[in-house]
Amino acid sequence: MMLTRRTFQAALCGLPFSGLLRADEPQGHCRTPHYVRGKAGRVVRLQGVFRNPEDLAYGGQGLPAQPLYLVEFDQASIWENYAGPPGDKVCVDIYQHWLAPA
Repeated sequence: MMLTRRTFQAALCGLPFSGLLRADEPQGHCRTPHYVRGKAGRVVRLQGVFRNPEDLAYGGQGLPAQPLYLVEFDQASIWENYAGPPGDKVCVDIYQHWLAPA
């Protein structure tokens, strides 16, 4: 999924995303933490556009470059039986090819 005007605006506006495009267990190097896969989050900001580390890990060129977003998740939606304050968040850098619009 390439960076489009809509996804760029979504990143700037903090629109919710339905979660991560893949909740599977891809073989090999993966930069997306298991505990947030398939979870709903909110894009906080665009961090920049970088070569894809999942391709770079295997000697590839990492192209096309992928937008990297800071995505915020509610702690209670990540951790079962979370006992902390209800407003607690966890923020994770997520590459665009993992995101699916809400």
